[in-house]
Amino acid sequence: MASRIVVNADRVKGKIHRNLYGHFAEHLGRCIYEGLWVGEDSPIPNTNGIRNDVLEALKRIKVPVLRWPGGCFADEYHWKDGVGPRDKRKRMVNTHWGGVIENNHFGTHEFMMLCELLGCEPYISGNVGSGTVQEMSEWVEYLTFGGESPMADWRRANGREQPWRVKYWGVGNENWGCGGHMRPEYYADLYRQFQTYLRNYGDNKLHKIACGANSGDYRWTEVLMQQAAPFMDGLSLHYYTVPGTWQKKGPATGFTTDEWWITLKKALHMDELITKHSAIMDVYDPEKRIDLIVDEWGTWYDVEPGTNPGFLYQQNSIRDAIVAGATLHIFHRHSDRVRMANIAQLVNVLQSVILTEGERMLLTPTYHVFDLFKVHQDAELLDSHESVERTGPEGELPKVSASASRAADGKIHISLVNLDFESGASVEVELRGLKGGRLEAAGMTLTSDRIDGHNTFDEPERVKPAPFRGFRIEGARLDVQLPPMSVTVLELTAE
Repeated sequence: MASRIVVNADRVKGKIHRNLYGHFAEHLGRCIYEGLWVGEDSPIPNTNGIRNDVLEALKRIKVPVLRWPGGCFADEYHWKDGVGPRDKRKRMVNTHWGGVIENNHFGTHEFMMLCELLGCEPYISGNVGSGTVQEMSEWVEYLTFGGESPMADWRRANGREQPWRVKYWGVGNENWGCGGHMRPEYYADLYRQFQTYLRNYGDNKLHKIACGANSGDYRWTEVLMQQAAPFMDGLSLHYYTVPGTWQKKGPATGFTTDEWWITLKKALHMDELITKHSAIMDVYDPEKRIDLIVDEWGTWYDVEPGTNPGFLYQQNSIRDAIVAGATLHIFHRHSDRVRMANIAQLVNVLQSVILTEGERMLLTPTYHVFDLFKVHQDAELLDSHESVERTGPEGELPKVSASASRAADGKIHISLVNLDFESGASVEVELRGLKGGRLEAAGMTLTSDRIDGHNTFDEPERVKPAPFRGFRIEGARLDVQLPPMSVTVLELTAE
């Protein structure tokens, strides 16, 4: 049986906001230090302390928005310790992540420089758990005020004359857990208080994001929307794909076929979570003014053997690529409400797009999905309907996940994910309402010959995209033969 996908090229459902392809960098393990920041004096080639190989790789996938400094770290981070001459900055213990010393050499100016080098928007998480209203208010002033004030003058003294533009502000992080173990009623009141003092300076208009729920905590969303909806522009959601338990999550490689299916089933649970949280938000915000922002998502496994358990360093396989592709498709489908998502994390932590080891760097299978899917950023989401085979031990999962969009240049891109590691998938794609003549197509695919196929520093290109020719065009229809466990993107033009 072939799966069938109908794409209505003349019906646009909305926009796939580029920020759905956002990222997250926390002061955790080797994400910031070694991964992004090596310092100006490092023998590793760098631009003002940011390592060049990582910088160029991130530019290639068009990172649209970057969340920082955490994560749990955000609610113990005091931003004033991270500005001014580096040799005079306070040192602190990173109590959440490994108990290591944080020297604060990568602070506000370094983060904003990184965002400027990447051409992406900054998303800053402020400290509610151990911080003060004044502290967060002054951070906004320091960054965005162009007039005369103590914070703006301090910014100038530290080498930045003009204010930055910083739109996205998170008011706390996981305040139901590591950010203070608060009740939703208490946090809702704190949120209302804190956001009052986050000012708009000049033409910099803040997009204030409240701490949202942990996974399926629908009561948290209900209380926040009920008590604070008029004061927020976004509400976050955190959900990690953990194949095992939090105590024994399962390995990143060398896993069983059962763990393959469990991982994918749990990843697809994202759709139910977004649907139910969105339904609650719709009651209080039927116009969908408030964004649902999934600012932490991805796979979470046991750390690699021999590494610091507080550093959350894990390998990244074709399984993670399948999770990424299918999850991004879920975000596409909910783009009327979900307008930002941030995979965790950028380098060397959890489901990273990049791993580093000294001077060496590799691109993970997840990186290649973001590279293939960048054609969807800010594209028009096309109406599509799927009738697909089932797969999994009990036929409980769709075999194929799909999404279609039209870019500004008129090209249509169809991304297809085959979740089955054992067999290929036959897919019939029918395009309706297509303007133009003869259909032309080209494609790229990412797959592996092993269910845990991954890249290593000795073999950094074992899993990478290759040209895809497994399709036949008949009029406005394509017959596609997808490889097992693959992520494929087709580019279509009507000549």
